[in-house]
Amino acid sequence: MKKLYITGASGFVGQHIARIVADGGFGPCTLHVMPDDLDIRDSKALHASLAAVQPDWVIHLAARSFVPDSFTDPRETLDVNLFGTLSLLCALREMKFPGRLLYVSSGDVYGTVPESALPVSESRWPEPRNPYAASKISAETLCLQWHRSEQLDVIVARPFNHIGPGQGDRFVVPALARQVARIAAGLQEPTLMVGDIDVTRDFSDVRDVVRAYAAMLGRGRAGQTYNVCSGREVTIRSILQTLCTLAGVDPAVVQDSARLRPSEQRRMVADCQRLRADTGWEPTVPLETSLQQILDQFRTSQTP
Repeated sequence: MKKLYITGASGFVGQHIARIVADGGFGPCTLHVMPDDLDIRDSKALHASLAAVQPDWVIHLAARSFVPDSFTDPRETLDVNLFGTLSLLCALREMKFPGRLLYVSSGDVYGTVPESALPVSESRWPEPRNPYAASKISAETLCLQWHRSEQLDVIVARPFNHIGPGQGDRFVVPALARQVARIAAGLQEPTLMVGDIDVTRDFSDVRDVVRAYAAMLGRGRAGQTYNVCSGREVTIRSILQTLCTLAGVDPAVVQDSARLRPSEQRRMVADCQRLRADTGWEPTVPLETSLQQILDQFRTSQTP
């Protein structure tokens, strides 16, 4: 039976990993998590935690991941995301880790991609446009250097936008779903305040993303980088329309200047053919199912 160790397990994705492990989605496997009070930058404490488990697989999720915060405090973002990763690598080396490390990066590392280069594939040279993305590509490079020089079995995942129940409303889809649920419950005037909803993005359900991680651990190629995406381009406007239809509301939509951020990327869709070819993974959760479950999450939290 495999032993899986996760850093950052208390976050959105980590909670879904725990459920899918329990359901057998990682095969015969026991789950072990980095304690919430352990600082990923403390290599000595991290080594002790890992040594007590002796894992076969490690998924490194722990990170500062909210892009606006990376502009506010880029030093902290780099410290946690890059030097926290270095701390993990050192701890794994110290314990002579014989298993596989999955480093979870981000599709954000590609930066601005011209429409002629869409859907973006792993062969595209990363050009990060924010401190968060810069920290992730730096940590990717470090992990792959350790693969080459330390013979560490490493795989890099570049997930694109992923959504599902449990995601905080700092992110666009749950933020819209929360407003729609409040309107449906009579707690908000039938007016939706939005940012730029005519950009396109590539959304996956978080459970499909987690299953992709399981596939990479079991069947991915060492030293390889994989996009994790749906390969489907959708506008934020179409997502909003689906949420409203599911909730049975028809609100006015008002663009709020406070929610607008300059977007250098009007369109985004990615290519996951490498992941499919190497592992056999396929996304299975329909977008409407994801949106319904996100909406239900906020409906149950509303009290008139």
